[in-house]
Amino acid sequence: MRIGSTFKIALRALRRNKLRSALTALGIIIGVGAVIAMVSIGNGAKSQVEAQIAGLGENVILIFSGSTTASGIRTGWGGAGTLKIDDAEAIRREIPAVTLVSEEVVSTAQVASGNQNWFTRIYGESAEYFDLRQWALADGAPFTDQDVRSANKVCVVGRTTATQIFGSDDVVGQVLRVKNVPFQITGVLTPKGLSSQGTDQDDIVIMPYTSAMKRVLGGGTTLRNINAQVASPHDLAPAQQQIIELLRQRHNIRAGRDDDFTVRNQEEIAAAATATTETMTALLAGVAVISLVVGGIGIMNIMLVSVTERTREIGTRMAVGAHGRDILTQFLIEAISLSAVGGIIGIITGIAAAKIIAAMKNWPSLISPTSIILAFLVSAGVGVFFGFYPARKAAQLDPIDALRYE
Repeated sequence: MRIGSTFKIALRALRRNKLRSALTALGIIIGVGAVIAMVSIGNGAKSQVEAQIAGLGENVILIFSGSTTASGIRTGWGGAGTLKIDDAEAIRREIPAVTLVSEEVVSTAQVASGNQNWFTRIYGESAEYFDLRQWALADGAPFTDQDVRSANKVCVVGRTTATQIFGSDDVVGQVLRVKNVPFQITGVLTPKGLSSQGTDQDDIVIMPYTSAMKRVLGGGTTLRNINAQVASPHDLAPAQQQIIELLRQRHNIRAGRDDDFTVRNQEEIAAAATATTETMTALLAGVAVISLVVGGIGIMNIMLVSVTERTREIGTRMAVGAHGRDILTQFLIEAISLSAVGGIIGIITGIAAAKIIAAMKNWPSLISPTSIILAFLVSAGVGVFFGFYPARKAAQLDPIDALRYE
């Protein structure tokens, strides 16, 4: 029998029971739609985290102060002031791959101008910080190396801080009081939005770290972090190891003793940050795949029922010359048609669901062509896998017995 005729017979059989065919395909529709929607939401979350990590700059190495043990009490990152300004200078001087370094101190404070005030984060940085973070200014200019050396009372503010204190006014050149110390604003940062932890990255004041130590922290001498940038991604791991060895030597840490600092490169931070989203995406996709399997079982069940209902029809066809392979092909086409149509509708449903969820919940969504292709191929594969047994059973019917079936 020609394949075209077999297709016509198979599709005619599906049209005879439109409601049953639609309900059978529904399991595939839900499964494919769920796979695409869940993977799209998961990929969107992952891409958002990666973009935020990229906001740290390119090829960045972060050195965190702390991680010490005293009287049996251990402190983590930033728990103790173990990094010095000389450590940052040594990294600049002795690690050839390092191109930029920014000393960092962090605090929070009430800032004010006129009768407006706001509680915000204060970052003390070097003049290289803006190039290291690739954080451009929307207005004005950054402070300079001379400002850092002289501990001048100048600062750059984020968009949120500027809006809360000054409203829509031009803030460059305005005076911002930080702990009642007047700082002149030299620039406003371009907005970055929320971080992966939900922190507003634009709610910030950045000043020379020397000014922060002397005028905000009351004469502190230790750094919370040191940010370093290397020229190439290939330099990240070697430079990281060189920094660890240099700081261990400078801090007189003997072999076998714990470091009193922590060094992480940007790739490690990105891997850790995206691990959770990857796990959740895999779990959600796994649940969706289970629904695909359930849909496949539904196809098998309906096809078995169809074989039983059409036993006499199968016997008649075989009696007039149809071969077993013709019957096998017919029922396989029916099963594949159900799953393929369900897959196509499921793809449309999944894309629509991903966009609706993203719009309603303000979640990122990234629809991957690969996930669409895979979901469709899996749905077709489900039709072949779960449709083969009923089709084979139909093909193996004895014509005499089939004609006698009541």
